[in-house]
Amino acid sequence: MNVAGIIVAMWRGFLDSLKGGLVLFSMDKQINDRMKKISLKTDARRRDSTVVGQSPAKFSKNHRESKVLKRTIQCCALNGGLCWASIIVFEYIVLPSLKYILTTIFGQSPGMGMLIWSWTKPFLSITFSTIWVLPLFILSKVVNSLWFQDIADSAYRYRQGRPVFLSISKLIADMLFSVLVQALFLGQGVLVSKVPLPPIGEALALVHMCLLYALYAFEYKWYNMGWELHRRLTFIECNWPYFVGFGLPLAISTKLADSYIVSGCVFSILFPLFIVSGNEAEPVTDVCDCPLKLFSPVVAIANTLFNKTIGPAKKR
Repeated sequence: MNVAGIIVAMWRGFLDSLKGGLVLFSMDKQINDRMKKISLKTDARRRDSTVVGQSPAKFSKNHRESKVLKRTIQCCALNGGLCWASIIVFEYIVLPSLKYILTTIFGQSPGMGMLIWSWTKPFLSITFSTIWVLPLFILSKVVNSLWFQDIADSAYRYRQGRPVFLSISKLIADMLFSVLVQALFLGQGVLVSKVPLPPIGEALALVHMCLLYALYAFEYKWYNMGWELHRRLTFIECNWPYFVGFGLPLAISTKLADSYIVSGCVFSILFPLFIVSGNEAEPVTDVCDCPLKLFSPVVAIANTLFNKTIGPAKKR
């Protein structure tokens, strides 16, 4: 096993994951300048081909402006400025203030104040999570998915050009199967974290999250390249050192959060940068002869579930 090559590939993946923040601020300008030049050339050719007296204005076409930076800022504002900030305000301002008020009111009877607070705090926390945090979190997930796609499409046009489109039926089937595989893989990561030896379990879980986040980031690019799921997963399994390094910063950042909601907010704030990084990156390949077949078990389970619910394809 080429240990030095594996370490270098992981380091390259780690560095490549940070590139998104470097090109983010110049990407929109370069995309829009390029599209403007193409639009002007197209209008010029059309004007040359028009008949005398016909207005060329009807042939002018407004290009779709790139909004990578705008969408990234919107993700930060929604997930960090609204969702995460509201949790911080509730946990560190509202709850301590209410506790102080109750302590002041029942100052002569501290035991009564603490008893009331022991009932009040869980009730307030559950109410806040149910009425505000959970609906906002679900809404942000839906909105983020649209913004993430917009960011990914602009980033792909910036680096690769026009995307390759799959047929609608293949695209839907691929997306559904991909979601199922990712959900099962996430569950697999939780299971391996329960290994009796904590350091080994935590390391295995971290590797799972690194690969999963790398798949999330590169999947937009590979969709636009026309890669189907089996090819995407095989590529990650065969070149796992690079993708472990690529997903490591995001995996560590989300792992530091003390709740699933906060972890989701951190992910949504940082993920646009990793989408851009994935489009910019050139993965290091062929440094390890031993593929890491971590996706194979969940693919087998997903195939079984699909065959049970949908049924095998009928032979003609």
